[in-house]
Amino acid sequence: MGKPLRVKDRKGWRAWLEQNHATEKEVWLVLYKKHVARPGISLEDAVEEALCFGWIDGRLRRIDDEKHILRFSPRRRGSIWSESNKRRAERMIEQGRMTEAGLAKVSEAKENGEWDRATLREDTTTIPPDLYTALQANRTTRGDFEELAPSLRKQYLWWITSAKTDQTRQKRIA
Repeated sequence: MGKPLRVKDRKGWRAWLEQNHATEKEVWLVLYKKHVARPGISLEDAVEEALCFGWIDGRLRRIDDEKHILRFSPRRRGSIWSESNKRRAERMIEQGRMTEAGLAKVSEAKENGEWDRATLREDTTTIPPDLYTALQANRTTRGDFEELAPSLRKQYLWWITSAKTDQTRQKRIA
């Protein structure tokens, strides 16, 4: 972990990203907790600006009672796009804040299917057709699945739909 970056506001974070997004591998950004009356950037603003440059938030660590540090890094090919980050990215595009680097990551995700896959990953209420077919073929497995608590069923469906390849998905269903 490198030296934590402190910025006074959203403008300072964007300026750092403008200068460093293409060359740095990561940065740990200091975020003050909401109850602390000190100049800083909010989590929402930090994530929005990072997305504008093709970066993504990662690991959050507590420093003390007043602040955290949050790791930001360039988004890797094939990384998961959450629904909330998709909404943020679309909002940044509409507002004209998205840079070429950010637009390239959005385009890449749309081209390779990761953009749409996020919706499928987060829809854990619908049984996918391939899983439904497999459950219909095995009465015992279907019964076990139907008896799962809603929270476990949601986890199981997420596990199935989060597979990055069809081969992995089929192994999980089998």
